[in-house]
Amino acid sequence: MAMKTRKSSNKSSSTADAIALLKADHRQVEGWFAQFAKTRANPRKQQLAAQICAALRVHTTIEEEIFYPAFLAATADKDMHHEAVVEHDGAKNLIAEIEGMRAGDDYFDAKVTVLSEMIKHHVKEEEQPGGMFAEAKKSDMDLKALGEDMRARKTDLQARDQAA
Repeated sequence: MAMKTRKSSNKSSSTADAIALLKADHRQVEGWFAQFAKTRANPRKQQLAAQICAALRVHTTIEEEIFYPAFLAATADKDMHHEAVVEHDGAKNLIAEIEGMRAGDDYFDAKVTVLSEMIKHHVKEEEQPGGMFAEAKKSDMDLKALGEDMRARKTDLQARDQAA
């Protein structure tokens, strides 16, 4: 029995479930937003904004292609699903605007700040008790398999971004 637990523990450390993967993305982007807020140098702001936007594009894609459809199928919670998709749409529009700008442009800092606020709100709703992640854990979703699918898709999307 102990061996089985250890094996399971080792597996979980190398292949986090879908929610752990999404939460790790949330923490990474939160860190970059915090760095952006403290940075005064435009080249560093540009770099951080590019990292944030690229990470959020990948994150929203894996959520929308893999996690959200599985969530909707398992829970039939259209309200929570639809709100998340609409929040993504707003963020994606702002990301596109930021990616078309340069640090130092009028409204650049404001747009990154508003994006940060939008993402904080979205993350809070996903991670709070009774939120999407809590409901997913209570459902019959195979979070391990979803995590593997999402990790593979994320790797593919990141490779495409680097090749572009």
